[in-house]
Amino acid sequence: MAKILIVDDERSIRNTLKEILEFEGYQVEVAEDGKTGLEKASQTSYDLIFSDIKMPEMDGIELLDALRQADIESPMIMISGHGNIETAVECIKKGAFDFIEKPLELNRLLITTKNALERKTLVQQTKVLKRKVSLKNKMIGTSPAIEHVRQLIDKVAPTEARVLITGENGTGKEVVARLIHEQSQRAAQPLVEVNCAAIPSELIESELFGHMKGSFTGAVKDRAGKFEQADSGTLFLDEIGDMSLAAQTKVLRALQENEITRVGSDKTIKVNVRIIAATNKDLLKEIAEGNFREDLYHRLNVIPIHVPRLDDRKEDIPLLVEYFNEQVCDEQGLAKKTFTNDAIKALQQHSWTGNIRELRNVVERLIILAGNNITAQDVETFA
Repeated sequence: MAKILIVDDERSIRNTLKEILEFEGYQVEVAEDGKTGLEKASQTSYDLIFSDIKMPEMDGIELLDALRQADIESPMIMISGHGNIETAVECIKKGAFDFIEKPLELNRLLITTKNALERKTLVQQTKVLKRKVSLKNKMIGTSPAIEHVRQLIDKVAPTEARVLITGENGTGKEVVARLIHEQSQRAAQPLVEVNCAAIPSELIESELFGHMKGSFTGAVKDRAGKFEQADSGTLFLDEIGDMSLAAQTKVLRALQENEITRVGSDKTIKVNVRIIAATNKDLLKEIAEGNFREDLYHRLNVIPIHVPRLDDRKEDIPLLVEYFNEQVCDEQGLAKKTFTNDAIKALQQHSWTGNIRELRNVVERLIILAGNNITAQDVETFA
């Protein structure tokens, strides 16, 4: 239930607004002046605040300023019987959600209330998503192996050089790719990811280069491919070692000419993309076996970055466990668990064939199935 504060020095207005909003199912509190409103808003989190503008001692605009200076981000709807365009514009510039004139019109009041509450929800969801994204792209650890990867990212990210990221499954190759993009001059442009292993060989060309309507069964309309979608940004070709030789040939041409051709078209399209590729395969071995083009390998492998196995950086496990403990408990709505020293040692002695992905799964399993204090015996039981 949304909680709303009404700040107005006129009792009749306060009571009328309170009755209307409570009838709509909202929880409503009132304040008779700006100072009282500020005190209440400082002590209680409100989903929405209504404030009159003309009030003694502290008016509505001063209240709005005070709330924003106190980092109280509740949306505010300003109300006034003496409204004019200049006042409304000033309120909006200072961060008010909307401005309503007295006498209050019921439909306008209810619609504005609904919109303000929906906006607050969207703002909160955006903050959560941004936090999750920032956590998702975080590289945890202080081991020499992971510090070396960080140094390479710092050096290569600001350049336009192509990067080939290698490493076993679950080591975090996609995190490295995202960090490179985030620290590059293309960070404001899209990062488009393609899992080459997840796309059937007969569809990979359409996925990468797009197609024209009618070019094959199921092509019901023109469609831009990943190269076009990533124009001016970065294209991340994950598991490129699984790409067909036919698609490799077209990717090589795109890298050489900076242009692509949609399936079913003879028209070339100029593209400006930075390529980051990743693979868990030994591409030199794949070249020797005739599964990968050597010329494409040399085009991609300008800057090689190898992401180490978790077994090669076990000194990072305590930090990773702490990170996953906080992340999982936050996602599951649980109180943070405690991993005892012997539990950490047991995790460090484990062989992590699935690397960081496996460790994350084990930590989540322990958090859900074990008690509040996770021990070495729990690790032995559930890992």
